[in-house]
Amino acid sequence: MKVFNTLSRQKEEFVPLQEGKVSMYVCGPTVYNLIHIGNARPMIVFDTARRYMEHKGYEVNFVSNFTDVDDKIIKKANEEGVDASVISERYIEECRKDMKALNVKEATTHPKATEEIGGMIEMIQTLIDKGHAYVAQDGTVYYKTRSFKDYGKLSHKNLDDLRSGGRSLLVSGEDQKQDPLDFVLWKPKKEGEPYWESPWCEGRPGWHIECSVMSKKYLGDEIDIHAGGEDLIFPHHENEIAQSEAANGKEFAKYWLHNGFLNIDNKKMSKSEGNFFTVRDISEKYDLQVLRFFMLSAHYRSPLNFSADLMEAAKNGLDRIVTSVANLNYLLESAADGDMTKEEEELCNEAKEFIVKFDEAMDDDFNTADAISAIFELVKFANTNASSASSKAFVQALKDEITALSDICGLIVDKKEEMLDAEIEALIQERQEARKAKNFARADEIRDTLAAQGILLEDTREGVKWKRA
Repeated sequence: MKVFNTLSRQKEEFVPLQEGKVSMYVCGPTVYNLIHIGNARPMIVFDTARRYMEHKGYEVNFVSNFTDVDDKIIKKANEEGVDASVISERYIEECRKDMKALNVKEATTHPKATEEIGGMIEMIQTLIDKGHAYVAQDGTVYYKTRSFKDYGKLSHKNLDDLRSGGRSLLVSGEDQKQDPLDFVLWKPKKEGEPYWESPWCEGRPGWHIECSVMSKKYLGDEIDIHAGGEDLIFPHHENEIAQSEAANGKEFAKYWLHNGFLNIDNKKMSKSEGNFFTVRDISEKYDLQVLRFFMLSAHYRSPLNFSADLMEAAKNGLDRIVTSVANLNYLLESAADGDMTKEEEELCNEAKEFIVKFDEAMDDDFNTADAISAIFELVKFANTNASSASSKAFVQALKDEITALSDICGLIVDKKEEMLDAEIEALIQERQEARKAKNFARADEIRDTLAAQGILLEDTREGVKWKRA
């Protein structure tokens, strides 16, 4: 398996630090609002990478944080007249709902910044003791950027050409910096802000230090993979390297993986442009499995353009797989028991070529676009070769292969048992009401929705009866 390492700017063979185990840290969201579809891309692509590594037999320790102390959280809390923790907890819960709807697996650990302040103070003190940080007159602690000789190795920027900024936390007293490139590790409190006691002043941590500390605590001084959006390469990930390697005296992460930007109709997503979409916005029009499929339809490092046409194409693509599995489920109901025929065994061996193609694509830096193409080929093969004359063993084998590969991508394609009886009854009731109101379009839409889920309706004198196909 090869991965593209941002650090070396080339594909490298993936060899974990510990055989059979993978330590992976993915930067999570700042929880001041509902997550947007840009947040969803790294969640989906690195969840898929995790799933594939687990499929390969690795035990993956997957850590993804919640940044729950931040200027935007504090601003929103002050606007609402509540504690900052009220805002962060609200949106952590909403984020978890969206992640579940996207079929993103729970992280091994989901640490929160506010619960790791002690570790941050400890690492900052270590950096001060080692000469990599200093305390300004007002209690602000700065990282001495030029003290770390490898600064810039991830972003491949020349130190003399760099400018401080980005998301490093700006504070009063910037003139206290020894160098314009130095960045904040700890900042003094301001009125109306949460704060913690520290040896330097009452205040709160800078943004960059939290990931260094949480990665160290839950994964160790050295980790296999650190991942996130490419917008985090500089300054966030560059600063993490400087902090962690200066404090721990070891290489921080062996492989750095970054996903490309997401644009909306070929423009940068922006509220001012009116093209800003939350995951919840998309869920009002599409099953979020469609959004997941869309995100995986391009290589994770490529820029991805979001549009209504492309989402419709993704919906149609996912429907092809779902429909094929539904057809196989239908055939299983009537297929004859018994062993496969010799011809079916040969066909199964032929079908394994698509599994090989899938694995080859995923082994090549998690190329989900080509992996999905392999699933499509397997679907076409199943549609062509499975019939009412097929043995149950053959049909089941084809279904198992399609669902297994789809599951690695986090795609739920076997919808047969997904709907609960109560949900079906509620939709049937809604259909009845629509028919009474002569809203036949809605009534037909509900019938089609249920049919796609493998639910067949029959209108009888006694009322509507249903059964699973």
